[in-house]
Amino acid sequence: MSLDLQGLALPEELGDAMQRLARVGIDLARIIARNGIDTDLAAARGVNSGGDGQKALDVIADEAFMATLAGSGVRYYASEEQQEVVALNPTGGLALAIDPLDGSSNIDVNVSIGTIFSVFPVAEDANASFLRPGSEQTAAGYIIYGPQCCFVVTFGDGVLQWVLDPDTGRFERVASPRNLPDDSPEYAINASNYRHWPTPVRAFIDDCVAGAEGPRGKNFNMRWIASLVAETHRILTRGGIFLYPGDSRKGYGRGRLRHVYECAPIAFVITQAGGGATDGAEPILGALPDQLHARTPFVFGSAAKVARVAAYHDLPADEASALFSTRGLFRS
Repeated sequence: MSLDLQGLALPEELGDAMQRLARVGIDLARIIARNGIDTDLAAARGVNSGGDGQKALDVIADEAFMATLAGSGVRYYASEEQQEVVALNPTGGLALAIDPLDGSSNIDVNVSIGTIFSVFPVAEDANASFLRPGSEQTAAGYIIYGPQCCFVVTFGDGVLQWVLDPDTGRFERVASPRNLPDDSPEYAINASNYRHWPTPVRAFIDDCVAGAEGPRGKNFNMRWIASLVAETHRILTRGGIFLYPGDSRKGYGRGRLRHVYECAPIAFVITQAGGGATDGAEPILGALPDQLHARTPFVFGSAAKVARVAAYHDLPADEASALFSTRGLFRS
């Protein structure tokens, strides 16, 4: 077995799917470690369903997961790299959504990248199996390929973590992440887009940038890796907040992250660790995506910080503008 599931009472189909995901993760970790030796994994390979450029590793990962899950309990496979849902096993009871290779812009600079996955019980048809609230997920998690390769998952009762042992080629169970602390001074956002952000997001970041002299009364540090899995793993480990808002640029009104196979699974993991996850104002896990590749603004991390961003969004526009201009809305 690729993954130590001892002590976990998982349904057979779900346990087998986790083993297969882990098996591909182990293979990808080896392939990534050999980037440039065997092939250029960052080489362009076309455009995916959402209009984003594909890298060689995007295609390799998607094909590997799809091939390995064939014949498993996964009936429907929905991938960022596929236009439509792919039917794998007509008798399977699971629907699996996946971003096979998250953070592919970082492949050639040796920064942590990953795989994000989500599992639902099948519904009446292929699309209905995925176009549902994230609160109905059976499992969700990610694999991060970095200095350590880790497999992180929730089955709805806390968060579990495994680390790939390079000596045995097997994922070994390690201590579960603790609940996210609320006092982390870190926030993650692409600050180059400041001028495009909505007023509530600018106000939140302005208060962080103002530091000890501002209304928050303390200093903050900004982080931005441009790899959702890497951002998630850092926040799961030591708290903080991540923001990818919608903004005023053409095509960015709903942000760029996909609801079904990026935001919903990460939201499930983070909330199971005591954190929060919203579209800036409303919980992600209660939202209903209207299409397979739907995008959504995404804010997640320590619960108090996520709630603070939502509070900025809750104010009427005219009241918000006046309060934000004084930087005195929140002073804690």
